[in-house]
Amino acid sequence: MQADTRGRHWISAELKRLELEARFLEEELDLITKTEKVSASCEEFLSKVENKPDPLLPVTSGPVNPNWDRWFEGPQDLKGCRCWIL
Repeated sequence: MQADTRGRHWISAELKRLELEARFLEEELDLITKTEKVSASCEEFLSKVENKPDPLLPVTSGPVNPNWDRWFEGPQDLKGCRCWIL
């Protein structure tokens, strides 16, 4: 009689675990279904944003000024540089 009770308990616990796993998979499937809609919305948003210039950046017309790049380069002569960061 004792073994029968443990067998029922084991079957009940296994059934509960399978129900939880099935519920988890259903929630995951719902999430994936909703993600496709979000992905399409993101693609549409990106296509609209990429086609418009950034309002915070100035629009340059004409040739690029090569002297501007010197501000972003390191010093040409490191021996004469007294900057402690470099």
